Formats: sequence, C-alpha cells, structure tokens
Amino acid sequence: MSVNVHAKGSASGRAARLPRPARPDVPALPPLQRLDRCHHKMVEMLADMSQLVDQLASQGADAAMRARALAVYKFFSTSARQHHADEETLVFPLLIRSGDAALTRHVLRLQQDHGWLEEDWLEIAPQLQAVAYGHSGYDLESLRQAVAVFSVLYREHIALEETLIYPEARRQLAVEVEAARGEQRLPAGTAEPGTVPPGVA
Repeated sequence: MSVNVHAKGSASGRAARLPRPARPDVPALPPLQRLDRCHHKMVEMLADMSQLVDQLASQGADAAMRARALAVYKFFSTSARQHHADEETLVFPLLIRSGDAALTRHVLRLQQDHGWLEEDWLEIAPQLQAVAYGHSGYDLESLRQAVAVFSVLYREHIALEETLIYPEARRQLAVEVEAARGEQRLPAGTAEPGTVPPGVA
C-alpha cells in the first residue's frame, strides 16, 4: 500500500513533499490485547490524536484539549522515538544476522518506516505543541492531513512487526541463546553430541 503525503502546499506555507513509493500490503493489525505494550500505547495515542484533531474544529483548544495534545506530543517525542532506537539496536540486527533474505527486506522496510515516521512527526510536532500551549501557530487542515498519513504508516508498521518481525526475533533470539549455552558447555574443539566431526563421512 502506498502512503502518500499531500501533494499541495498548506495554508501555513509548509513545503509539500513528494509522494512515497507504493509497497506491498502488510497483514492486518492484531487485536489491541495481543500487542506489545509500547505498540498498544502507540495505537491508543494515534487514535487520541486523530480524535483531538477532529474535535479541535468544533470545540477549539480548551484546557482539556491542550492537556491531551501535550500528552500525545510528549509520548511521540520521547517514548516512541526510544522504542524505534531500541528496535534499531536490539531487534533488527538479530534478524539480519539470520541471513534470511525475506526477513532482511522486511527489516529494510521498517528502517525506512522509521525515517518516514520521524519526517512526519517533525511536521506534526510543532503544530501539536502550539495546541498544547494555547498558541495559534497551527493550521488545522494541514495538521489533519499530516496526522492521517502518520497514523496509516504507523499502523502498517506495527502490524508488520507484530505479525512477523517480533515472532521471528523471539525465535532467532532463542536459537542464539541456545547456541551460546552450547558453546559454554563444550570444551573448545569438542563436537556437540549428535554431530559429525569434520572430515568424517
């Protein structure tokens, strides 16, 4: 599925970005109760941000709205970014080490997602921050479009991680842990039970 940014410039004068390339569809997002804890929070925050934008048009930025905007802003500026950094250092290298070409392609897609999500967030963040602090420096239509693009991409990203990447990472980690235990148990140069020593047919 292609995730396109709006092609026209916004009333706020922000520069338009080119459409993003089409990519294969991903599996459906699993039920919330089955998601990784941080992914669960991300989906909740995405829903709240979308509702917030819809309600801004009819209710304006009252105190409750500003508090919600600040909570979303802080989450995606801190916890979500740290989550991506953890995946880049802990999850993705594990899968690349497996040598599986299909998994590597998926990892490269997710790394591309991280770059796009950061790009999208940098467009959303100052506008959401303006709402949170009661300033008028946001364009509602521009914000609505940016949040829609961000939400679609994030949900696809989470769906791919939950249905394929995380299960494979757990399996690969178990393989590596078991291999490490085997190396610790056996003296150097000793063949593991059940294996054929080199040179023996």
